[in-house]
Amino acid sequence: MSFLHRSLLALATAALPAFAQADTALVAVATNFVKPAEKLAADLKAATGHEITVSGGATGKLFAQISEGAPFDALLAADAKTPARLVTDGAAASDPFPYATGVLVLWSADPAHDLSDPKAALAAARHVAVANPDVAPYGKAAMETLGKLGLTDTLKDRIVTGENIGQTQTLVASGAAEIGFVAASGLAGDAGGSRWDVPADLHAPIRQDAVLLKHGEGNAAAKAFLDYLASDAGKAVIASYGYVTGN
Repeated sequence: MSFLHRSLLALATAALPAFAQADTALVAVATNFVKPAEKLAADLKAATGHEITVSGGATGKLFAQISEGAPFDALLAADAKTPARLVTDGAAASDPFPYATGVLVLWSADPAHDLSDPKAALAAARHVAVANPDVAPYGKAAMETLGKLGLTDTLKDRIVTGENIGQTQTLVASGAAEIGFVAASGLAGDAGGSRWDVPADLHAPIRQDAVLLKHGEGNAAAKAFLDYLASDAGKAVIASYGYVTGN
């Protein structure tokens, strides 16, 4: 952790409870954000003693689990619609807020795979991996992109579906699909391969909202985690994983 990051984290957590008052929380996190969430949780624990357990999954499935009474204290969704539904359903203890905007990437694990003409590369592919658009917002964005490119009918019998965006990336990494639509966050670090960052005008914005849930209403760790998520220090971590963050 850099000196600047330590300084920002110190400022962000200055008003948070001390170790003697440390709490634990279970946070439901969209698959694309699991790695950043784990990093943020580790930072928070080092600064405050609060311990966050991250439980990842497709946003639609997490919503179903919360609706069925799963004891999550907060939700970090891959869309804005799901937290808003939880507010309407009376399952939320706060107003949702945006913590990141996701970036969709067309990716091949083969560094020699030419994606300079993405439409041609997609049309030539035997299999294209896409997250399940019914439960994964990144999958919905991928299908919107194919529609804008005029490839929906061309590829309808060649799409292989991952349950979530992490499984979709695995399909591409394993060679089960030559190319696929993944989250930029999944490629942070040394992922290799070749990529084309999908222009934002080819799909609706992947606005990702967070919300405190009723189960976490009195949970100091959950509240501190959401506060850190919205802080300058938290945003710096989020941006380092390839997301767009607000000011």
